[in-house]
Formats: sequence, C-alpha cells, structure tokens
Amino acid sequence: MEAANHTRVAQFLLLALSDDPKWQPLLFALFLSMYLVTMLGNLLIILAVSSDSHLHTPMYFFLSNLSFSDICLISTTVPKMLVNIQIQKKGISYIDCLTQVYFLNTCAGVDNFLLAVMAYDRFVAICHPLNYIIIMNTQLCGFLVLLSWIIMFWVSLIHILLMKRLTFSIGTEIPHLFCELAEVLKVASSDSLISNIFLYVATALLGGLPITGILFSYSQIMSSLLRMSSTARKYKAFSTCGSHLCVVSLFYGTGCVVYLSSAVTLSTQSSTVASVMYTVVTPMLNPFIYSLRNKDVKEAMARLLSRAASGHSWTVDLRTK
Repeated sequence: MEAANHTRVAQFLLLALSDDPKWQPLLFALFLSMYLVTMLGNLLIILAVSSDSHLHTPMYFFLSNLSFSDICLISTTVPKMLVNIQIQKKGISYIDCLTQVYFLNTCAGVDNFLLAVMAYDRFVAICHPLNYIIIMNTQLCGFLVLLSWIIMFWVSLIHILLMKRLTFSIGTEIPHLFCELAEVLKVASSDSLISNIFLYVATALLGGLPITGILFSYSQIMSSLLRMSSTARKYKAFSTCGSHLCVVSLFYGTGCVVYLSSAVTLSTQSSTVASVMYTVVTPMLNPFIYSLRNKDVKEAMARLLSRAASGHSWTVDLRTK
C-alpha cells in the first residue's frame, strides 16, 4: 500500500533551475524567446512547404514533418519550465512527469528517424536521379513518416509501462530542467534494472540503425560526388546535403552527450546543457539552417511573407473605404 501511495501522490522537484531571484526574469525571457522563435520558424517552414507548389517534393515533405516534430518536442518541455519559473515553484506531478517523458521520448525518436529518412532521400536523389520519382513516391514517403510515429508511440508506451512498476518517494528531487527518462530512472526508490536495460537496448537499436543508415547514405553520396566530372553538379549536390549534415551533427552530438551522461558520471550542469541543446536549441536552429542555406526555401518564405503582407494591405484598404 505504501508503494502505491508513493506512486499515486509523488510530486517530483526539478532542481536544475537557479534559486537566485535575480536570475528568474532572465531565464524566463530566455526560454520564452527561444520557444517563440522555434514556433515561428518551424511554422513558417510548414506553411512555406504546404503553400508553395515548388516545394511539393519528398525532401521538403520530410522537412515539414521534421518541423512539426520539433514543435511538438519543444512544446513538451518549455511551457512547463516557463510556468515553474513564473510561479517560482519546481514541482511537477507524477502524471505530468510521465506525460512529459512519453512525448519527449516520442518526438526525439521521430526526429531521429526523420533525419535518417532524409539522408536516404538525398542518397536516392544523387545516386539514382533517374529513378528518384519512382522510388520516392508519395505512398512510400507517407509510409516512412507514419512508421516513424508508430514505432516511437509503442516504444515510448513500453517505457511508461515499465516506469509505472517503479516506486518513487514523495518529494523526489530530479536534478534536471524537465522529466527526462534516464534522469527519472536514477531517482526511483525501487529496482529500475529492467527499465534501464530496455532504455539502453532501445537507444542502441533506435539510435544505431538510423545512424548506420545515415553513414551508409553519405558514403554512397560521397562516392557518387567523386565520380562526377562537373564541378557545378558537385556543388549543387553537396549544397542539398549541407543543411541536413549540420542538423544531424547538432542533434546526434548533443543527444550522445545526454545518454552517455546517464551511463558515465558527468556533472549535472553538463547533462542539463546538453539536454537543452537537443530539446530546445536544435529545434530552434533547424529552420534557420534550412532556410539560410537553401535557396528554394528562402524564395518560398519570401513569397509567403509577400502574400501575407499584400493580404494585410488589402484588408487595411477595405477598412479605410
């Protein structure tokens, strides 16, 4: 009965935020601005892709889905952090914590799969250009995105079911900004061996397979680029991969630090910074990386903003008549 009470009424305390009152307005402004920039940037990507016929291709279809996943990812953590900073409390209920773990794990995993799918898309486009439309057809693209979500929904559900077997003391302290699976397992009162084993097996499989796919795709891409005689074709082919490589490096670099820190004793500050990088900073930077390095996206965004501005001017003119 005591274990059940622990689980039912547990209130976790997130201790990574500073207690110093003078830092609270700065932290609030920082996370709020990053959240708003992320939402705006990714929404613009989605709107630009959906409204511009020039971007109705597999590459931009995957990009818009990546933006949607990034919106979900940052919305899982930052709003709760902003509320806690504003009311100057650090508590999060047991149910809220499980919910945060579930959606954080799901969205990060979908990002992981989408980056691998985007690498495969570039591999087909560069190495098999004549068959690109046939291979990367609408049905396959939709299936790959749907499969990514389904796999992560079920894997995350298993994580939650295993976590529900654990017990936690009332007022358990988590030295983190939000409920991340590895950090929550560390503070469990009962044996979390099975949960940890599943975490590392799932991470190895769901992380290792996409990374292997990305490395294979780019090894084939590099081989094709070396065989190209035209410098212009090489530059064009590489430019389409540059943005993706930047996002892959940022996502996997910070993600590796987070999960290695759960196995190796690293400072809480290092783990927290790495977690913020891949759950907040990476979703914020993705739209900038793709829009600044991609001529098609920049032109689509310019047309979108131009239509929005002309629509606003037309509305103002009607009101003044």
